Amino acid sequence: MGRGPSIEGRKNAEDAKRAKVFTKLIREITVATRAGVADPASNSRLRAAVDKALSANMTRDTIERAIKRGSGADGGADMQELRYEGYGPAGIALIIDCVTDNPVRTVADVRHALTKHGGNLGTSGSVAFQFHRCGELVFATAGDAGQEEKILEAALDAGADDVVNEGGESSVLCAPDSFETVQKALAAAGLKPLRAEVVMRPANRVAIPAEAQETLLDLIDWLEELDDVHEIYHNAVLPAEAQP
Repeated sequence: MGRGPSIEGRKNAEDAKRAKVFTKLIREITVATRAGVADPASNSRLRAAVDKALSANMTRDTIERAIKRGSGADGGADMQELRYEGYGPAGIALIIDCVTDNPVRTVADVRHALTKHGGNLGTSGSVAFQFHRCGELVFATAGDAGQEEKILEAALDAGADDVVNEGGESSVLCAPDSFETVQKALAAAGLKPLRAEVVMRPANRVAIPAEAQETLLDLIDWLEELDDVHEIYHNAVLPAEAQP
């Protein structure tokens, strides 16, 4: 009878996954510091990055080192943000945001991932017009009409633009500049989101053939494994249980 992974093996896998998450969070803190000031109180992007890092149980010391690196006090001046646009299997539009110190390596890795999965790298602006930047706070509601109504009322009072209920979730949408205000108002109302961040949201989602779903999911997994890739957005309709 076969044996499953050992406790040590599982721990090593969890540690590796955690290290990869930390690498990406540290890069985001570094770039957010470079883009503004080194004080989270007056740099909203840095404040959001720090909050995300704390939620992932990153230590304050690690966060402070990342901020110092971003401010130039401890290296890190060579980190930069890059956005790639392209197409995946079945012509699905993709936006891939990266943070890197080596653009040549990054574009080669992204191009290879797309090509291997039947896609291709596009030019700047080739798919971006199909997305819009907005704040998105997602809550689990599971069709609870009372909870949906509570979220809707709190969101609109806070200045959100819209609330979309689908797949057992309620997504509160707002302008990027209003994100923090809306987030604080919903928290004050006792509402805790599953996730909350400023995203590139597709204007319309498109159906993808069943035979291409697995390939798209494999592509997303491949890209997420790349240290330089920070965020991935697509416009495909995928079954809720298959969403990455």
